[in-house]
Amino acid sequence: MNAAPPGSTPGDGRYGEAFFRPDRAGEEEERIDFGAVAYDDFTMARLRTLGAGPGWRCLDIGAGTGTVSRRLLGEAGVASVLAVDRDVRFLSARPVPGLQVLQADITRPGFAPGGFQLVHARFVLMHLPERDRLIGHLAELLAPGGVLVLSDAIDVTSDRTPPTPYTTAMRAMWQGLRTTIGTDVSWVPSYPDLLRGAGLQHVAAEIHVPPLEPGSPISRFWADTWQRSREAMLSTGLVDDAAVDAAVRYMESDECAALSAGMLTAWGRKSEGPTG
Repeated sequence: MNAAPPGSTPGDGRYGEAFFRPDRAGEEEERIDFGAVAYDDFTMARLRTLGAGPGWRCLDIGAGTGTVSRRLLGEAGVASVLAVDRDVRFLSARPVPGLQVLQADITRPGFAPGGFQLVHARFVLMHLPERDRLIGHLAELLAPGGVLVLSDAIDVTSDRTPPTPYTTAMRAMWQGLRTTIGTDVSWVPSYPDLLRGAGLQHVAAEIHVPPLEPGSPISRFWADTWQRSREAMLSTGLVDDAAVDAAVRYMESDECAALSAGMLTAWGRKSEGPTG
C-alpha cells in the first residue's frame, strides 16, 4: 500500500494513505496481525472446506503480512500462492517455497493474472469504490471450477443497540472512514447477489463474530484501529478524544457487553464449462 502524496489530506486518500499507512510503526506487524489472529483460523477452515489443497494455484489479494498465504502453503499444501499488495515489504521479508509476491494495485488496468483455483480477498473491497467492477474482474481470474472467496467487515450494530462507549466509537469510526477514505461496509451483505451477478455458481455466505473479551486479539485490533483513525472519528462530531479513550477503557474492562463487527465471507464457483 502506497504512502500518501505530499500535501494530501485525509479526504484525498485511500486505505493505506491517509490512514493505516504501512510505514507507520506497528501497523502491519501489530494491528494487522491482531486481526489475523482473530480471523485466520476461520478463514482457513472455510478455504479448506471449499477444497484448497494440493495442486491448487491461488491468488491472495491484499495479502498484508502473508499469514493466509503462508498457511495455504504450509497447512493446505497448495501448489503456489501469488500474494498481491500495494506494499509488499512484509511479504518479501519472509519468503517461503511456493510464495510469489507481486506489488500491484488491483484497481489499475492491466491487472490480469489468471487461471487460479482460488482467488481470495479479505478486508480489501470494502475500502475500494470500484467494488462492483472488481468482483466481476476477480471472477474472470478463476480457472474453470475455481472459487472466489470474499471477506469483509459487517456492522452488526443497529439503532436498537444499547448506547455504550463502544457502540458510539464504532459508529464514529465507520462514518469517519467512509467520509475520509471511502470505506463502506453497508453494501457487504450484497456479496452473494454480486457473486451470482458475476456468473458464479454454488454461491453461499456466512458470518463470523469473534467475542470481545479484555485483552483478546480482536479487542486489541479495534483499540489500535481507533487510535490510528482517531482524526477521522473526531471529524464526525460524534466523539471527542475523551469519548474514544473511554471506549478503549470500556472494551478492556469486565463491563464490556458488546458485539464486535463481524466478518462476512461469501463464495462462488466458476462453471467447469461444457462437458463432452
